[in-house]
Amino acid sequence: MLAMSATLRMSAAHARHHATRTLLLVLCVCVAALLPVSTHILLGDFRARLLARAEATPLIAGAKGSRFDLVMGLLYFRRAQMDSITMGDFESIAFNGGADAFPIHAHFSARGVPIIATTPDYLDFRRLRAHQGRLPAMIGEVALGFGAAERLGLRPGDTVFSDQREMFDITKPPAIKLSVVGVLAPAGTPDDHVLFVDIKTAWALEGLAHGHADASKAIPDALLLERDTGRVTVSEEMVEDNQITRENATRFHMHSDPRSLPLTGVVVVPRSPKDLSILKARTNAGKAMQMVVPSEAVQEMLGYVARIEQLLHLLSVIVVGFACVLLGLMLAFSIRTRAREVLTLSRIGFSRPAIAAIFGWEICGVIAAGVGIAAVVGVVLWVFPPDLVKLL
Repeated sequence: MLAMSATLRMSAAHARHHATRTLLLVLCVCVAALLPVSTHILLGDFRARLLARAEATPLIAGAKGSRFDLVMGLLYFRRAQMDSITMGDFESIAFNGGADAFPIHAHFSARGVPIIATTPDYLDFRRLRAHQGRLPAMIGEVALGFGAAERLGLRPGDTVFSDQREMFDITKPPAIKLSVVGVLAPAGTPDDHVLFVDIKTAWALEGLAHGHADASKAIPDALLLERDTGRVTVSEEMVEDNQITRENATRFHMHSDPRSLPLTGVVVVPRSPKDLSILKARTNAGKAMQMVVPSEAVQEMLGYVARIEQLLHLLSVIVVGFACVLLGLMLAFSIRTRAREVLTLSRIGFSRPAIAAIFGWEICGVIAAGVGIAAVVGVVLWVFPPDLVKLL
């Protein structure tokens, strides 16, 4: 026991004396141990999050094109190249019986955060409830997902401007000031990271619905050629409201056929497996729209993720191999450079097993420290996994 204590103290003293080298070795072991563990935890959580969202959504419909883009755009609210469909397409699904349907418009953003225009039924379907304030009830109101509220630093009573799509194109509609009326409770889904508005607000953002301000009050005198008690020389049609309030909401009107108004897609909830099959077959037989089962598309995408996981596991094996080689080289180098020390230890009475134990303790200490740090980080990742879906 005394010999073991002496060899352990000498090994620890040598490791402290060469602290930089010891730290680098511990870091190498930590990386080698952490890579396979973190890969398994993070990709497992990523897979579970993707599947949970997809399996909670029976069907989605949108314009013909990439079904993966459609899934990413409607389920995870990621920007994707998708053509628009119309309210007429939505009505052909919603009023045909056999399913509940929720329109989605997702072409705009505010300070980089997606604006999702939909109906209150969609919020009920996703079980989204107000944490502060209330849900949007009229055009121009917005409720923030919990994560979006933290990111933007907004709360009920504040306002936020939509992002201008074409800054220098005067033919594009201007940004609109949206009134924040609520913050949603955290849901642990992509709904936490977007802004929700009424579907009519999307058409106001598109420039298809607008209201006209009172020109006699909205334009400063310096910008008028003439003003008198009865009129101003600028047409009222030239002044559009850029904020929708309870006072001016009645002045907002459409300039398009309601059935031609644009949508990104439709979330569809069939009432039975039979209805699902009929709706999917009928929609996909047409030329303009497609209907996709999200869980099937996500499973196919996860097949590519599995290939990446296999590549990362192979990389882990290579890293572990390099770590073993490095430790072996370190041991060999240490023995060679400490030849005089080994000779001194031998002359003062240390046996060969005791001298070997000194080197062994150092190697074991490096491995234990590296694996221990990796284990702690792995537990943290397992308990608090980052939401990798946001990186899509």
